[in-house]
Amino acid sequence: MKTNGQQLSPLVEPNRPYRLTGKVAIITGAANGIGRAMATLFSQERACIVVADIDQPNGQAAVEEIKRLGTSAIYVETDIAKPSDAQRMVEATMNHFGRLDILVNNASVGLNRPFLDTTLEDWQHTLDIGLTGTFLCAQAAARCMVQQKFGAIINIASISGQRGAQGRTAYGVAKAGVIQLTKVMAVELAALGVRVNAISPGPVDTNQSRSTHTSATRQSYHERIPLGRYGDRDEIAAAALFLASDEARFIHGHILNVDGGYHAAGLMFEDRVADHAELGPSTIAESGLSMHKPEKANCSTKARKRVVS
Repeated sequence: MKTNGQQLSPLVEPNRPYRLTGKVAIITGAANGIGRAMATLFSQERACIVVADIDQPNGQAAVEEIKRLGTSAIYVETDIAKPSDAQRMVEATMNHFGRLDILVNNASVGLNRPFLDTTLEDWQHTLDIGLTGTFLCAQAAARCMVQQKFGAIINIASISGQRGAQGRTAYGVAKAGVIQLTKVMAVELAALGVRVNAISPGPVDTNQSRSTHTSATRQSYHERIPLGRYGDRDEIAAAALFLASDEARFIHGHILNVDGGYHAAGLMFEDRVADHAELGPSTIAESGLSMHKPEKANCSTKARKRVVS
């Protein structure tokens, strides 16, 4: 396949059923939660994984889990808010694997605190990790990728960076900054061979959300998300996999909302399954509930009548 005279690999190669074969991916915050789900999924698609996290015990455990899947992985202890750590993370990757194809800037910190109660320390800590850390890791990785003339960077933003919400002063601003950073990076790095996109998750079922989201928060989300539930971390990982793969090679500077329709929603007043849904995506199916039950479709060509104008 050729585009503008350039030879491109086909979307599906007969002898390469895996989507990330031979690629090396750094995933920050991969010791737990969404980042760990990404590391597992990427490794299943035959990427080599760099688990970059400040949590050494769980980071090492993630590496062992990946190795059991038959893929190479290393752990690099990384405080993404420190420039030296971001640089060391990339250097360790190049020293071990000799290349860097993918960076997923997943590491962040949550904060749910009203504007009037947010301290300068709260503000600085949240932005240091959620925004400055993303900048530092992206810059270190991009400098390497530019030398290679290829690479993909995926920044994890949040729907809180696009919509105002109670208690999201520092966190929302950090994620809004990540979104704008993604767009600027995309403009500047395109000609240098580096693709840049972002994912904006809605509420996701993780240990962090289980500990910080009150019952009132959960009810509010269930009422405002058209799909009527929290997302699953594997669903965010699947979106990252797509953006990291060659299938997304013409997607650049995009902010992908993975939020069950939350950002799109306006007035909703019908009774919905969300009133009964739990966090996990399988709950509705297991309970037998459905948002709607369409009649069985007849897709046979014999059943369709040709309309002649």
